[in-house]
Amino acid sequence: MNQNTFLGLIEQSIRIHWEMPAMTDFQGKTFYYKDFAREIDRLHDYFKTAGIQRGDKISVCGKNSARWAISFFGILSYGAVAVSILHEFDKTSVQFIVDHSDSKMFFVDENIWDEIEEKSIPKVETVFSLDNFSLLKSVSDGLKQFDADAPAYFGKKYGKGFFVNDIVFRTDKPEELAVINYTSGTTSSPKGVMLPYRSLWSNTKFANDNLWFIQPGDNIVCMLPMAHAYGLAFEVLNSISMGCHIHFLGKTPSPKVLLEMFVKVKPKLVLAVPLIVEKIVNRSVFPKLKQGAAKALITIPLLNRIVYNKVRRSMIEFFGGELVEVVIGGAALNPDVEKFLRKIRFPYTVGYGMTECGPLISYAYWTKYKERSCGKVVDRMEVKIDSEDPETTVGEILTRGSNMMLGYYKNEEATNQTFTEDGWLKTGDLGTMDSDNFIFIRGRNKNMILGSSGQNIYPEEIEEKINSSPFVSESLAIGENEKIVALIVPDKEALQEEGLADQELNTTFQQVIAEVNAQLPSYSKIGSFRLQEEEFEKTPKRSIRRFKYQP
Repeated sequence: MNQNTFLGLIEQSIRIHWEMPAMTDFQGKTFYYKDFAREIDRLHDYFKTAGIQRGDKISVCGKNSARWAISFFGILSYGAVAVSILHEFDKTSVQFIVDHSDSKMFFVDENIWDEIEEKSIPKVETVFSLDNFSLLKSVSDGLKQFDADAPAYFGKKYGKGFFVNDIVFRTDKPEELAVINYTSGTTSSPKGVMLPYRSLWSNTKFANDNLWFIQPGDNIVCMLPMAHAYGLAFEVLNSISMGCHIHFLGKTPSPKVLLEMFVKVKPKLVLAVPLIVEKIVNRSVFPKLKQGAAKALITIPLLNRIVYNKVRRSMIEFFGGELVEVVIGGAALNPDVEKFLRKIRFPYTVGYGMTECGPLISYAYWTKYKERSCGKVVDRMEVKIDSEDPETTVGEILTRGSNMMLGYYKNEEATNQTFTEDGWLKTGDLGTMDSDNFIFIRGRNKNMILGSSGQNIYPEEIEEKINSSPFVSESLAIGENEKIVALIVPDKEALQEEGLADQELNTTFQQVIAEVNAQLPSYSKIGSFRLQEEEFEKTPKRSIRRFKYQP
């Protein structure tokens, strides 16, 4: 077993933690590490009978579940390539990805399979249910017969038990393709990011080395989609490699559902997107600080510390009471929320990555983290800023190293556009980097709006200010007829709580815009706003699909 290979790390962990719980579905079944290994072994027999060869593609599409994870590890340890597809994609996107990836086999939630038009995925020979691993479709009589005889076959095979030494994974090679992860980028049709084993190993190894507080047996809540690199790498791959017990949420992470899960599971590490943390602070914390004794106490220097300590404790209690760190990724955190979290010394940090790096580019433990940054460049990765003075002048963030993808599947043109001639990956993000290698993001290259007098306007900076209003759920700043227009999705719950009627909305949001404009330079002031009924359409990592809303 080679510690310097990804499958070597996983096999060693399964052996060491054989008798410990590995994963539990929300209000469902628990699989121990020994069950996990046996289920993988069963799948290998099915793959073999179905004629799956090393390098063949197998798609996986479903909500987070133990069987999703078992399928994923089963595919990789057999030598096939996993194609991970977000279950929230529309039917047409799922069909396109399964077909474009040349998948021969498909693991899918039954409610998604019911919608799929089989003629749109002609290369798929075999379909398995992620609900219970039953065979939903097969073109092979041999496989159908094997499935019919499976209870007797496996009864005999595992009659005397399934033991630690029955598990033997193959040895993966660093440049070998492991996963194709389709990003529905914010600006274009889906691209299949090809992640090699060195990327999975390097991301997992970094988490092993730097999340020092995680121990075997610790509970982890898996609430980010596993079809996205961030959730997959740190809620699943790292957890399995360290002998943790993953609890799959398998449903929308509303505050009520999360509270119930955190109280039961008591995680030390929570991975979140900004929206979840901002909702907790804006909905539960800020309103309480604006009323009664707390309102008066936070203005008195020595007494405010008592209030802040109490707030910090109550937030840690929300996360189950054992929390060591919340790692926020996917987008920048609202500055007002961030300032407040710093003030109360809440253990959060912001990381930065992209699917093309599987995903990690930068991270720092919360006590070392610098405000408004997104952490420090991680081990085995390099970053440079494409500007004459990287510390003060904004430029595109370029990166390279072990975490980096091989390219985009069957899309040489997009691959060539993404890399510089000397092999640096162009992130499309704009930022600066200080002398300690901490990265500060200013916005996305493609999102930048050119002001009427040639100034660079970063819409993200305007949106952060708009989003700090409790009445705003989310917003977009766009350039329209040489003016900045704000598209705003109101927070209906917050408006109801304030008792604001529909006819008062215009005045309320005029006030919000006036407050934002007071903080902006003249060239980037908001000219007008429009209220949106529905939330904005999102990509897998919850970024808004901006191109859909540009004029």
